Amino acid sequence: MRIDNATPQHASLIADAILEAVGPEITDNLAGDKNSVKDIHDLFQRLAERDDTQYSYINTRVAISDDGTPMGVCICYDGADLNQLRRPFFHEANSTLGWNMSDEEIDALPGETEPGEVYLDTIMVLPIFRGKGVAKTLIADAALKAERIGKPLGLLCDIDNTHAHKLYESVALKDVGLKPFAGHTMYHMQML
Repeated sequence: MRIDNATPQHASLIADAILEAVGPEITDNLAGDKNSVKDIHDLFQRLAERDDTQYSYINTRVAISDDGTPMGVCICYDGADLNQLRRPFFHEANSTLGWNMSDEEIDALPGETEPGEVYLDTIMVLPIFRGKGVAKTLIADAALKAERIGKPLGLLCDIDNTHAHKLYESVALKDVGLKPFAGHTMYHMQML
């Protein structure tokens, strides 16, 4: 296995990862009554194809098997860039989902990360590759990025997701507090 930079051609896989990470409840909430899950996937795919969003291929690394098959993805970025990086999501939501949020309203929203950390936004391993160390390898790669930037790696983990919490603890991420996000209580974890 190797870890490579994602390319725009990985945008659909990145969108798959985001939808899996946020789960069906949030995906359905985003879709509302007027849109489908496919519309939400398409929105995230467009964001992944761009170079200026939190979900961009630029912020994504891909685990690739020895035969060249994508195994999983990890999206992470400097938390100091969150406001700038998340504006494109809200602009896309304004135009495609009928939202109406100004940049001032967007910037006033609470953030899932903070300027003092590199944020591991999304990690997903394709089902056929789970249990083979892919997630740990992707997290280790994200930790190297954080080390190069000089900040701890941080993430949010839903308190009900005990499987993910155990995984994160196994790679030296520690609980540093609780944080509400998207209607759920999350563990805020960092690799200190």
